[in-house]
Amino acid sequence: MPSAFQFQCHLVLIFLAASKGETRYLEVRDAGEDDPFLLLSEDLKRELSAGQIYRRSLRCIDMLSIEGQFTFTADQPQLHCATFFIGEPEELITIDYDFVNIDCQGGDFLKVFDGWILKGEKFPSSLDHPLTTSQRYVDFCESGNIQRSIRSSQNVAMIFFRIHQPGNGFTVTVKKNSNLFPCNVISQTPSGRFTMVIPHQHRNCSFSIIYPVVIKISDLILGHLNGLFLKKPAAGCAGVGDFVELLGGAGLDPSKMFPLADLCHSFHGSAQMKIGCDNTVLRMVSSGKHINRVTFEYHQLDLQETETRKENSIEEFCFPGI
Repeated sequence: MPSAFQFQCHLVLIFLAASKGETRYLEVRDAGEDDPFLLLSEDLKRELSAGQIYRRSLRCIDMLSIEGQFTFTADQPQLHCATFFIGEPEELITIDYDFVNIDCQGGDFLKVFDGWILKGEKFPSSLDHPLTTSQRYVDFCESGNIQRSIRSSQNVAMIFFRIHQPGNGFTVTVKKNSNLFPCNVISQTPSGRFTMVIPHQHRNCSFSIIYPVVIKISDLILGHLNGLFLKKPAAGCAGVGDFVELLGGAGLDPSKMFPLADLCHSFHGSAQMKIGCDNTVLRMVSSGKHINRVTFEYHQLDLQETETRKENSIEEFCFPGI
């Protein structure tokens, strides 16, 4: 039976893409409506490729993975609303305020958050984000015209808003920008391949897959300096400044997840792991002294795979209560 976390993710941020090369977006309807996952039509994709701006209205709870101009107009008091934005791993998101008509003095608010929050858990975690939690919020009612353009630090961002008066609302334009060295990423799909590179930067980077998955690491370079690999301790990653860890859990925040495996030795080959958790995270910790790189691929875990043991693989499963 799906957990509460899986149910919320399925409503808000899962199943964005199933076919390679297709542009997808997600409209999240009110609870109880059917089929909240909608594929862009061929006509709309042709329109977007012709350079025209995509425009549509926002719902109180919504999800967007496409550039365009989006407007929310309250038809009744809307007190608990949020829009989740997601891009490709190599993209950052810019949100521009085009028009805002809310009553800040009357209790309305419009806030951008640099990342995602779901049930009180943040991605990226506070340990992995360059800004403090308070700095990750940009409140329109506090900044006003001072900051009308906000860029995310990773491929996800979101806005929270509360509007009491019918007819009030706002319009935002969402744009995507290239990110040469993606760090923290939430995957739009349950399968894919990715290479994470941290070039001489003291930072921690997490790749989050909100599915039970089989993950295979095919290449890991740690402590690479002047063409030489530095020696690592004989066992364990304690005290090592550069390593990769695999995490699993039932929430969004990697810092609250269960550690499944640590990798602190460079290798070329294949290391596979089955992780039956609601959320799987590959996290790279980097001291900033070296160029670190990891290449991995993943696909959604099915029931048959949980029953089949393969050579050279580590199997770990999440159970309720872990």
